[in-house]
Amino acid sequence: MFNSNKFLFLTIFILIFGLLFIERNIMVDDKKEDTNIKGDIIQMTLKDGLVKIETRPDVAPKHVHQIKTLINEGQYDGVVFHRVIDGFMAQTGDVEFGNSTNDKFNLSRAGTGGSNLSNIEAEFSDVNHGRGAVSMARAQDPNSANSQFFICFNDCSFLDGQYTVWGQVVEGIEFVDNITRGEPPSNPDKIIKMEIIN
Repeated sequence: MFNSNKFLFLTIFILIFGLLFIERNIMVDDKKEDTNIKGDIIQMTLKDGLVKIETRPDVAPKHVHQIKTLINEGQYDGVVFHRVIDGFMAQTGDVEFGNSTNDKFNLSRAGTGGSNLSNIEAEFSDVNHGRGAVSMARAQDPNSANSQFFICFNDCSFLDGQYTVWGQVVEGIEFVDNITRGEPPSNPDKIIKMEIIN
């Protein structure tokens, strides 16, 4: 005789197994999707070597677009690192007053300027400001980022959710470590060339 308890148990077992199998496949597909989110690679030439930065258009599309626009215009070439704090970060990107090849170059004003492009609305995310994170500098207004950015020397997770991470150093962090310290340094390092390589 057919036992209804066994049938019920078997049905529940098949349903649970089926749901676990479907959920596992969904999770695998999500992981595949995540690994395909790759941004462009930016190459930044410093005095000691090449630094490669992978962009994060998945979390900061407007910031990545603005950075790429400025790179394509050659705006970052010659820009100094005007604020470099040991154990914290190296800040650069003032294309107005921080470009050492420009007539408007003024080291005492570097860090107060931007570009001729509009400011960008904040794109805060849960991406960690860890070692090598590249994040946008801004004034007190969260929507005041323009061209300046900084690279974290160490974990700066206290900045998470307050500044927009738009990239990650994937190669050459040791050359970032060698940037001359100071606010500003008396003889600051500069971005020799910044370009998109793929």
